[in-house]
Amino acid sequence: MLKRTVHGKPLVYLDSAATTLKPKAVIEAISNFYSDQYGTVHRAVYEMAGESTAKYNAVRSKVQHFLQAKSSDEIIFTKGTTEAINLVAFSFGEANIEPGDEILISAMEHHSNIVPWQLLCERKKAHLKIIPLLQNGELDLAAYEKLLSSRTKLVSIAHISNVLGIVNPLKTIIKAAHERGAKVFVDGAQSAPHLKIDVQDLDCDFFAFSGHKIYGPTGIGILYGKKELLDQMPPYQGGGDMIETVTFEKTTYQPSPLRFEAGTPMIAEVIGLGAALDYIESYGLDKIHAYETGLMQHALKKLTQIEGIRILGPIENRTSLITFNIEGLHPLDAATLLDLQGIAVRSGHLCAQPLLQHFGCSSALRLSLASYNTIEEVDFFCQSLTNTVSAIIL
Repeated sequence: MLKRTVHGKPLVYLDSAATTLKPKAVIEAISNFYSDQYGTVHRAVYEMAGESTAKYNAVRSKVQHFLQAKSSDEIIFTKGTTEAINLVAFSFGEANIEPGDEILISAMEHHSNIVPWQLLCERKKAHLKIIPLLQNGELDLAAYEKLLSSRTKLVSIAHISNVLGIVNPLKTIIKAAHERGAKVFVDGAQSAPHLKIDVQDLDCDFFAFSGHKIYGPTGIGILYGKKELLDQMPPYQGGGDMIETVTFEKTTYQPSPLRFEAGTPMIAEVIGLGAALDYIESYGLDKIHAYETGLMQHALKKLTQIEGIRILGPIENRTSLITFNIEGLHPLDAATLLDLQGIAVRSGHLCAQPLLQHFGCSSALRLSLASYNTIEEVDFFCQSLTNTVSAIIL
């Protein structure tokens, strides 16, 4: 991908917060599985099925290590962060949310961390409360403390904003919620690719991330949940592999995590995710984060020198992405002009319309960085943007 051209220009890919490009090791792991190792899992005793099952189960242990979970039984394979949120909203929600209960989310959430809770509140006649933001986009923690009450059953919060790149103070948020008896769901879609995660140290009750944002394939994600909570939650879907016994009178279910993994699973995608985690481990998240931070700071310095640029959110306390608007130039037009130079950036409402409304806009441009980006690419992007802005002004 990084060797291809776009409109005759070398590709400069700056949209990794949406989805990352895939290392050869990931592509080869998936290809090798389909061509040489393919077999179903958990359903047969023949050799290929046994090999596939061993490889599949090994990835669950890799994810446990990656998140520093207590047990691999706390790791559920989903289609992505979105399905993980929906799973908890349905399963935990059906078992624990009563009429009049409250669920707290923040005004900076991705639509996927808004809509499932809205649907749950509609079903259960519960109340969705919104943690407001300070003017610069950071969470209003004083307001958060006041919103928490004895009726608060769940707080669902992004670890890192997909628009602002802000790293939210999870320990403070989680501690305050637990003091009121509430559980905490963490949307880690933007943090897992960049920060070391220790779910035991954070003490979150649920944590989710997507494989395709962390150098893995699409169609695979992770839900971590504390074992005692997962064991109390009813199944999200019914089908094969999640059952112990089935009769026409009654069905009994597997313990977690299989209870939540109905049907033939995403075997190749899971194996691809395992290869992505190995790839990250080979470099180390600390090194990746330090490198990406250096690129982002360089980009911030360059962008702030361009006339008419308005960066959304605070300059400090952010990681690997920058969202901005350009005076007199619509984000869609800017993204189109940049595409003609081979530069891929995100434009639009970024699946966070309430957050953009907080900043008085309906769309924006976002550049987001990964370990395969370079200083030269950042410089080329900033120079291309400068030329675009200058041409519009003239």
